[in-house]
Amino acid sequence: MYVNAGASTLADAILPYRNMLRHAALIVGGSAFIAICAQVRIELPFTPVPITGTTFGVLLVGALLGSWLGAAAGFVYWLEGIAGLPVFTGGNSGWAYFSGATGGYIVGFIVAPFMIGWLAERGWDRWPWSMALAMLAGNVAIYLIGLPWLAHFTPVSSDRVIVAGLLPF
Repeated sequence: MYVNAGASTLADAILPYRNMLRHAALIVGGSAFIAICAQVRIELPFTPVPITGTTFGVLLVGALLGSWLGAAAGFVYWLEGIAGLPVFTGGNSGWAYFSGATGGYIVGFIVAPFMIGWLAERGWDRWPWSMALAMLAGNVAIYLIGLPWLAHFTPVSSDRVIVAGLLPF
């Protein structure tokens, strides 16, 4: 198997020929992978935010596809959910679910793969420690959007939002 040593992401190394069909397949495949990961769900009694596999899926898609394709996969995942496909956590979908307490995290699922992909394109995915830092940066992006959104739905102090929306994860 030929692997392009000068590739910027793993997707570029495995599929070096860039065209619209390749991009569309990677975006749809990435969004499907995120949707599958989203079905892993563990409810917590003290927070409206469940533990899910979505973050794992989003971070991995960003690292594999790169900034623009990763963000596009996150955006397509969002569009699929808004359109009514049962892709959000627990098979949920629709505008009502998105505009609820966890909607900010879903917006973060578009920003995070862009950030991680951007870092991966610059070689951060080549070493475990730099990849761990890239994944941490993606998580921070998700929480920077998700926590203020959650605070809008949680009528308690900001430290309680941190306990409900960040610490369990």
